[in-house]
Amino acid sequence: MKSVVSISLGPGSMDTDFRTRFLDHDIKVVRIGTDKDFKAAENLVREWQDRVDAIGLGMVQDHYWVGTNHFHQHDTARLEKLAGDTLVTTGARLREIVQEWSLRCAQDQLGHFFNNARVLFLSGTTNYRMASVMNEFTQNLSFADPVLQFGTPGLLHSLRALELYAAGSQPAMRLRPGKGMLRSFAPARLANRLLLNKEVRDADVVVAPYHQLERYSRAELDGKVVLTSTISPERQESLREKGVRVVVDCSIQLFGETVGLNVVEAMILAILGKPASEVAQDDYLEIFANLDLKPRILYPIEGKRQINRFAFVIHPLSQKYLANVKPLEILSKVSPPAVMDVVEKAVAYTPPMVYSKVEGISSPTGVEAKGWLILVGGTPKQIMSHSPEFTYRQLLAAAEMAKKMGAQIMGLGAFTKVVGDAGVTVAKRAPLPITTGNSYSASGALWAAHDAVARLGLVKLEKGKKIKGKVMVVGATGAIGSACARLLARTAQEVHLVSPESAKLLVLEKSILKESPGAKLVLASYADSDRSIGDMDMIVTATSGAGKKILDIMKVKPGCVITDVARPLDLPAEEVAKRPDVLVIESGEVYLPGEVRMKQIGFEDHNVVYACLAETIVLTLEGRFENFTLGRSIEWEKVHEIYKLGLKHGMRLAAISGVNGVFSDDDIARVRQLALQARKLDKSKSTPNPAARKKKPARKKAVTRGKG
Repeated sequence: MKSVVSISLGPGSMDTDFRTRFLDHDIKVVRIGTDKDFKAAENLVREWQDRVDAIGLGMVQDHYWVGTNHFHQHDTARLEKLAGDTLVTTGARLREIVQEWSLRCAQDQLGHFFNNARVLFLSGTTNYRMASVMNEFTQNLSFADPVLQFGTPGLLHSLRALELYAAGSQPAMRLRPGKGMLRSFAPARLANRLLLNKEVRDADVVVAPYHQLERYSRAELDGKVVLTSTISPERQESLREKGVRVVVDCSIQLFGETVGLNVVEAMILAILGKPASEVAQDDYLEIFANLDLKPRILYPIEGKRQINRFAFVIHPLSQKYLANVKPLEILSKVSPPAVMDVVEKAVAYTPPMVYSKVEGISSPTGVEAKGWLILVGGTPKQIMSHSPEFTYRQLLAAAEMAKKMGAQIMGLGAFTKVVGDAGVTVAKRAPLPITTGNSYSASGALWAAHDAVARLGLVKLEKGKKIKGKVMVVGATGAIGSACARLLARTAQEVHLVSPESAKLLVLEKSILKESPGAKLVLASYADSDRSIGDMDMIVTATSGAGKKILDIMKVKPGCVITDVARPLDLPAEEVAKRPDVLVIESGEVYLPGEVRMKQIGFEDHNVVYACLAETIVLTLEGRFENFTLGRSIEWEKVHEIYKLGLKHGMRLAAISGVNGVFSDDDIARVRQLALQARKLDKSKSTPNPAARKKKPARKKAVTRGKG
C-alpha cells in the first residue's frame, strides 16, 4: 500500500486520515493542518519524510511564472528541501491543468458566462495561467496584487500591467517573502479595505482561494460566481449564506473526504515513483482520461444559477420625453418651444448615459439577467436629420460603455435599429454582439394577433389553438411578410399570400408547403386580394409601401384582426379610426419573469417591456451572446426560435397595442360588440327577397394551392 501525507498551512479543522483506491492502487492518505504555523510545518516535514512515499504541501505559495519571468518562493523551497529524498509537491503542475480545464468547462456549461465579465483576481501573480485563459473571454480583468501586497490604493487592469508589476515588485518581495514590503498605517488600511470591498461588489466573477473569500460578507459576494478550490460541504454552506450563486471548484474530489490538489498530485507521484518534474504532460492526460473526470461546478443556492448581463439602447421619442431626464426636467416646464428646439438639437450630441439599471429578471431555468438601459440623446427627428454615420458613432460609444460595465450583448431600440443598414455596420464595429429585436417584434405582433382573435371570440380555434378561419398576409414576399406567412401556415386553416411579385409568390409557396405539407395556401395579387379581403378573419400587413395605400380598411369584415407590422405603418391612425369594429394591432408587448426593477419606459408595470427589448433579454437568459437579428431581412426561423426561447424562459404576452396605445379588456369587448352589430346589419341587408332572387355570374377565383 502506498502512503502520502499532506502538510498544510491551512486549518487543522480539515484534518483527515483515510484509505482509498486510486489508479488501481491502495493508498493511505493523512492530512495535517498547522493553522499558518510555518515552524510547525517544518517540523512535520522532518517527521514524515521517511515514513511516506510522497508529501504534499498545502496552502503554500507555488513557484510561478508571470509572462516570461519565473518567481521562486523561498519558504516553499525550504519545506521542499526538508523532505530530503521523499517525493514532494505543492500540486502546482496538476493545479495548472485542472484550473484551465475547470475554467473552460465552466465557460461551456454556463453558456459563455465569462464573455466580457468583470473578473477580479485577488492574486493575479499566482493565477497568471488562469488569467491568461480568462483573457480569451474578457478584457475586463482586475488584479488586487498591489493592494494586498504593498497597500497601494490601486488595481491593475490588464495582463501586461500584471507582468510589469510582477517583474518590478519581485526584488521587494524577496525582502519579506509572502508579505508586503511596507505595513500601511491605519487610515490607509481602512481605505484599501473599502476599495477591495467595492471591487468585489462590482465584479461579476471573483478568483481567490477560500481563505481570502472568508473576509467578505453577503454585501460583497451576493450574486457572484467564484473560482476557488477545495470546497467542502461546510464551505459551500458558508458561501450559500453569503449569496454566492455559482462556485467553480478548481480541484478534484474523487473521495469521501475533501482534499487539495497537492494531495492528489502526491498520490500520483507515489504511484509513478518519480518527481513532478519528470511526469510528462501525456501522463496527466492519460490519468484524466482514465478517471473520466467532470468539472466541479456547484450551485450553493438551490434553484439559482448565474446572473447574465445585457445592455439596451433607448432614445427620447419626442421633445416631451426629454422631461424624463433629470437635468432637463425643470427646463422643459418653463422654456418656450423655440428654446426646447435648441435643446433637442443639443441633446442629440450628448454622449450616451445610463438611464436605468435593470434587475430582478428571473427565468424558470434558474438563470437571471440584469442590465442597463443606455440613453442616446437624439429624438427621431434629430436621428433622421443626420447621416447614419452620426448615429453609428453614438451607438458605438454606447457599446463601449456597455462593454466596460460587463454587458454580454447589446440591443438596439426604436429608431436606432432602423438607421442606415439596420444594425449591420454597428455589429461589425462594436466590441460585443448586437441585435435589433425585430425577430421578437414580429413574433410578438403575431402572438398578439392570435390572442386578440381568441379574446374577440368571433372565430373558432381548433385543438392546439389553430385558427379555424381565413388569414391574409399582404406583402407576403417581403422579409417580414414571408416570416409571418411561414408561421401562420402552421397556425391557420387557410392562408392567403398577397404580393405583386408573382415569381416570388410561387417560390414562397413551394418553400412553405415543403415545411408545412398540410397547409392550404391561396396566392393572389393586390388586385385579386381586394375582392377577397372581406372574407378574412385576420390580416397581416407587412409591406414596404412607404405611405402608399395598400389596404382598404372599409372593405374588411367586421371583427377582423389586422396586424400592421409595416414600418412606416400601412394603416395610420386616421384610417384606423374609420373602423371601430375592427381591431388593428401595431405590436405585442412582453411580460418578463421575475420582479423587475427599473425606471419606467412607457408602461406602469416594470415587468412589461417592448418585444425588441425582450429579445435582448431572452438571448441573455439563454446565453446566446451572438449577433442575432440584423439588417432589414428577418429570418422566419429566428422569429420562431425566439418565440420558443421566450416561452422557455417564462415570457408571456403582456399587452396588445394599437396606434393609440394598449388595448384594455373593455376596448376589445367594445370592438366585439360593434362587430356583432355590424355583422347583424350586413346580414339583414344581404338577405335577398325570394321573389327578386337572381342567379349571379361566377367570380374568377384566386389560385389555391396545398391540401385542404
